[in-house]
Amino acid sequence: MRILVSAVVLSCSLCLPCSAQTILKSEPLMLAPYEVAFVKDASCPSGKVMKVTGAIRGLHRRKACVPMPGEQASLVAATP
Repeated sequence: MRILVSAVVLSCSLCLPCSAQTILKSEPLMLAPYEVAFVKDASCPSGKVMKVTGAIRGLHRRKACVPMPGEQASLVAATP
């Protein structure tokens, strides 16, 4: 059973880097520490999206506007 789970996790980790990055329409309420989410909102200039990085308890999330080409991303709604 452990071998099956390990194989699934390994195959998923190999597929993720080549898949498109998801851009959310709103910032998610919960983010795991150091998890990254890309959000399209009005606070960043045209052609850029906000990169939100989750933080450990007691610290604020890190937010920065970063360029994101349209062909690399798909726009979806955040699900709480």
